[in-house]
Amino acid sequence: MVKPVMLRWLRTLIPAIALVWMSSGVHAADDFAPLRARMIKDIAELTAETVAATGRPAIDARVLAAMDQVPRHQFVPPGEERNAYENRPLPIGYGQTISQPYIVALMTDLMMIKPTDVVLEVGTGSGYQAAILSTLARAVYTIEIIEPLGNAAQERLRRLAYKRVETRVGDGYYGWEAHAPYDAIIVTAAASHIPPPLVRQLKPGGRIVIPVGAQFLTQYLLLITKANDGTVSTRQILPVSFVPLAGH
Repeated sequence: MVKPVMLRWLRTLIPAIALVWMSSGVHAADDFAPLRARMIKDIAELTAETVAATGRPAIDARVLAAMDQVPRHQFVPPGEERNAYENRPLPIGYGQTISQPYIVALMTDLMMIKPTDVVLEVGTGSGYQAAILSTLARAVYTIEIIEPLGNAAQERLRRLAYKRVETRVGDGYYGWEAHAPYDAIIVTAAASHIPPPLVRQLKPGGRIVIPVGAQFLTQYLLLITKANDGTVSTRQILPVSFVPLAGH
């Protein structure tokens, strides 16, 4: 039995614990809830505006839930947290960017990821796209060619407990053969062409989403699908602007 003195002490202590919890980094994520809600609204509006090009009248609810769940402000440089949920890319150092939320949502939606899927990402960047993918897929393998970015993303994903993601520093043009074949592959930088190793590492029935084109010229987001008989088809989605795919 709890004595009255102990009850009075607990009543005094609980508000203090709550105050400490509210001021901690764990609770701080809630401060961004209105910005995340605005981001989701912006994504929905842009999806409606681009339906003629993309063929996607709405982003899958699972994708939107993932984007509402993942704390994007944790994946941008210090000082950029309040800008994290704006619908624009942000610099993350070394000439790289974190893609605008709408493009992240669209590319993820085009992959049509199932909970049992194994996914490859080329271009880890800050780790944000990998975190989104990990809430949707069984396993995510992600490659970053810029070592400081790759190492920082690995530590960030570990700290934020995204356990379904495995990172590696290397040239993503050649994929990650050890874990192939993949149900879906995403490339987050613009290639001059579709890398053949990625096509080879894609399962029949799988999809690749990749921007293709030269920097400062017109780039297009492409959806590549591999049929069960191994034939490959390509569909042009819409014009985009990405940093170039390094390496190769």
